[in-house]
Amino acid sequence: MDRCEVAFQYHKQGYNCAQSVLMAFSDLTGLAPETGFAVAGGLGGGLGASHQEVCGAISGGVMVLGLLYPHINGEDTAAKRHVYGLTKTFLARFQERFEGLSRCGDLLHSAIQATPEHTPAAVRVGADTHCDILIVTAVEVLEELLAEQAKA
Repeated sequence: MDRCEVAFQYHKQGYNCAQSVLMAFSDLTGLAPETGFAVAGGLGGGLGASHQEVCGAISGGVMVLGLLYPHINGEDTAAKRHVYGLTKTFLARFQERFEGLSRCGDLLHSAIQATPEHTPAAVRVGADTHCDILIVTAVEVLEELLAEQAKA
C-alpha cells in the first residue's frame, strides 16, 4: 500500500486530515503512532473542527516537512529558510490544485471533485469526499516535493 492509500485508510478509520497525512509518512519520520496521532489530534477541521482556518491536510503536510527538514537550532538560519521554502512550495502547489484555497471552510464549501488533471492520486485510490480528496492530494504533493529534494 502506498502513502496515498495509507492516508486514505487512516481517514476512513476516523483519524482527522492532519493525522492521516502526518502518519502516512511515519516510515520516513520514524514517528510512533501514539505520538503522531496525539500531536496532530487538534489540527483537523481547520484547527479543531472550527472549519475556519488552515486545512488539516496542509497542517499535517507541514508537520512532515518540519520532521524531515528540522530547524532545531535557533541560530541555524539556513535550516529555517529551507523548511520555510519547502512549506511555501508545498502550500502553493496544494493551492494550485484547489483554486487557490487553503482554508478548511472555503475548501468544504467549494466544488471539489477528484480529476485526473488535478488530483490523480485521489482518482486512483477512489477518494470521492472533500476531505479524502484533500488528504490524498496533500500526500501526493508532498511525495512529489520530497522526490525533488532527493534529486537535489
